[in-house]
Amino acid sequence: MVRTPGHSRAWRVHRLGAPAVALQLDDVPVARPTRGQARVQVTAIGLNHPDLLLCSGRYQERPDLPFCPGYEAAGVVVDAGPGSIWQDGDHVIVVPELPNGAMQESLTVPDNQLYGVPARLPATTAATLHIAYATAHAALHRRASIRPGETLLVDGAAGGVGSAAVQLGVAAGARVLAVATGEAKARACEQAGAEAIDLSLTDDLVTTVRDLTDGHGADIVLDVVGGDLFDRARRCIAFEGRVVTVGFTSGTVPQAPVNHVLLRNYSLVGLHLAAYRRANPTVLREIHAELVRLAEDGRIAPTIHASLPFDEAPAGLDLLARREVVGRVVLRC
Repeated sequence: MVRTPGHSRAWRVHRLGAPAVALQLDDVPVARPTRGQARVQVTAIGLNHPDLLLCSGRYQERPDLPFCPGYEAAGVVVDAGPGSIWQDGDHVIVVPELPNGAMQESLTVPDNQLYGVPARLPATTAATLHIAYATAHAALHRRASIRPGETLLVDGAAGGVGSAAVQLGVAAGARVLAVATGEAKARACEQAGAEAIDLSLTDDLVTTVRDLTDGHGADIVLDVVGGDLFDRARRCIAFEGRVVTVGFTSGTVPQAPVNHVLLRNYSLVGLHLAAYRRANPTVLREIHAELVRLAEDGRIAPTIHASLPFDEAPAGLDLLARREVVGRVVLRC
């Protein structure tokens, strides 16, 4: 692609389908920041499961075509607009709103879509610190009120949000039971401090959890997957436990029988991180500050499954589609 002065490259969805079909690498004008905005030169982009769903039109957000997907990136402020709270040279995480998503080399966004990070934090860590970790943190601490010594069951535990929840659960002093499929994913969960339950070795999750907890069950269930696994996981809940649903990577939205919730005296709650942007953005700033502290202390660290060049975005999303990822996939700019 010929570079045009005043332009940068962006992956944009022009038609719905698999990433290789949907995405097109475009040359787009670089927007000059207006008041309260800043332009960021992107250094790394974290890919998330919703990016895959956006390409196929299966996510709850459905922007008009064409649009640029992507929910988080890391970079450096290169042009702070008038009145901006940021300065040139600031290292930041960008959490943009669609259709002006993160999968581009240069982003101009309002100040409130930026979160500061220390310059010493690696770009691949910064680019994967917000969506998954903030989702897991809000789910565990705000929605489930996790306490030291409790038992936390996480399904989809080798994926982005799941692996973040495992690390944050360990950091909170919980006993973490991590549900994954296959030896490599189970081993990654164990290396993060969890006890792994490999679904390729057992199809009776409820009995396994009951045996591991002497019949008590899990005080908290964090469900990322939905579908049939949600139904099995919620049956592992302890009396007066808390089930938190944060996503449906299986593609199937589950149904929960309310009589089971009643009879077991447990809470069933949801967590949609983006809702805090509108309802209580201060929460996101507080969570971000805590995540940066934990990352600097070495208590959380994203597992990078693959770090690919920016040009290979469709291949990165294809890795997510094949469910071969342990941790995160990052694009380098």
